[in-house]
Amino acid sequence: MQKTVTIKLDTGTLQLDLEPGNIPLKRLLGFAARVSSKRKFLLVSKVLGKHYPVSPKTMSWSYRALARAVLKKGAGRSSLWIGMAETATGLGYGVFESACHGGLQDALFLQTTRYHLSGIDRLEFEEAHSHATDFFLYYPANPDYRKQFLNAETLVLIDDEISTGKTFLRLIKAYQSVNPRLRKVFIVSLVNFAHPDDRAALELQAGVAVEWVCLRQGILHFEDSQNAAIDKISVNVSGNGACKKHLMAWPGRLGMDAPVRLEKDVVEQLSKCGFSIESGDLRPILVLGTGECNAPAYMLGRALEQEGLKVKVQSTTRSPIHQGNDIALACRFEDNYEDGIPNFIYNLNPDDYREIILCHETPPGEPLTGRLNAWQAISARFELQQHNSNHAKLHFFRP
Repeated sequence: MQKTVTIKLDTGTLQLDLEPGNIPLKRLLGFAARVSSKRKFLLVSKVLGKHYPVSPKTMSWSYRALARAVLKKGAGRSSLWIGMAETATGLGYGVFESACHGGLQDALFLQTTRYHLSGIDRLEFEEAHSHATDFFLYYPANPDYRKQFLNAETLVLIDDEISTGKTFLRLIKAYQSVNPRLRKVFIVSLVNFAHPDDRAALELQAGVAVEWVCLRQGILHFEDSQNAAIDKISVNVSGNGACKKHLMAWPGRLGMDAPVRLEKDVVEQLSKCGFSIESGDLRPILVLGTGECNAPAYMLGRALEQEGLKVKVQSTTRSPIHQGNDIALACRFEDNYEDGIPNFIYNLNPDDYREIILCHETPPGEPLTGRLNAWQAISARFELQQHNSNHAKLHFFRP
């Protein structure tokens, strides 16, 4: 039996007509108003670890659930798995990692990015409703990965939520222009609110078999409040277009064929920065990722959780959101990719945590050091041990 949920936001009224499902919606989602003229609402995931602090255990559960569903439906061999920037880069990697542990073979993972990497071929497409509409999908530099990229028979597209599917259709058509061998597409999301007409249009225009995988689904309606005072608020989220190659260490943008593995003694290394596993302080530890590089935060958080610690994982974002509803707190600061644009962390009260660890791929200069000092946090800089390796190290220091 269909259930209707109505949410009042400062920017309008959101209505969800939900199909029956086994997972309570409140376990998956909260809601907020976006600072955007194109889409004025946000589905605040409670399992993603982005705008809301989440335990690694919960994140792992969502990754496994989606990966199992894809494998059960027959992802097969020769597949390309893509996580969508910015919000679902960590989700995409996590689902890929779980699928690999579940027996996936001959697969390649990539994530889309908003950053320019000069001298590398790429596919370009748009997300029409986004704050920053340009996305890039770079061709892998590794010749073997590039061959996999250009010849995959199955495409697995992963995002946190779907409202129309139009971004996925643009990506599918762009990819088919370089790989006519594509035979099947999986569209994977935590929640899917695309209208049946939009789904049918995507399937027709894709011209290949399409499978939809999600944890809950339904139809979404939004009625704009036409609130002039709140609608005039804007935030610049467009980057400067400069090459960011020198700032990047996470390999997802250029392809990986196996999950990343942190060093086995990562928790021992962390303890050298004055971090103590044994503590009378019962508050949880917060591991923060940054922007598109949020998977390392999950991996470190998972390692700490396996030591019996209470851990939450979250990430900074360039997405501007109004306070209210499920966004209780908003912290604004400059980005760490030399774009000079605002970044945000939501629902963060440093006093709620006994320790904050900031995972990042960029060099530890300003503005990262400003955040580290303000939170008395530990820096954890991600680095691959060698080119084309899946072994990684986190370099810890406390300013």
